[in-house]
Amino acid sequence: MSATAAIFWPMVAHAALVFGLYGLLGLRRAAMVKQGKAYIEQFRENRDEPAESLVVRNNLANQFELPVLFHVCCLALYFVEADNLPMIALSWIFVVSRYAHSFVHVTGNRLSRRQPAFLVGFVTLGLMWAWFAVWLAMS
Repeated sequence: MSATAAIFWPMVAHAALVFGLYGLLGLRRAAMVKQGKAYIEQFRENRDEPAESLVVRNNLANQFELPVLFHVCCLALYFVEADNLPMIALSWIFVVSRYAHSFVHVTGNRLSRRQPAFLVGFVTLGLMWAWFAVWLAMS
């Protein structure tokens, strides 16, 4: 597989995470309604959401913050043909960090474990953007 095709797999893996989180959100909300802890109307306006589903909803919102820069960077790297093996490795590290961050967030939500996962992704993405800038400067 060429490096240019490989850059898309981490993007697909992140998209799979997002779809999985939507599924988890639906399951948790349905469970809350079934247990009588919430009414379906609560979710229409996203008010008074139970903590069990709120953490998933918050994590989903996180997937449309820093990861947006990840997807843009991957596409930019592909476009300028700067998507080499180190960038693909960094892309996978970023995605693995998002999976770890999400797992911690939707389970125990311990900040002492969630923050390091976030920082790994943050630094990794910073390195990817730095490489993109260097590549552009050298072109």
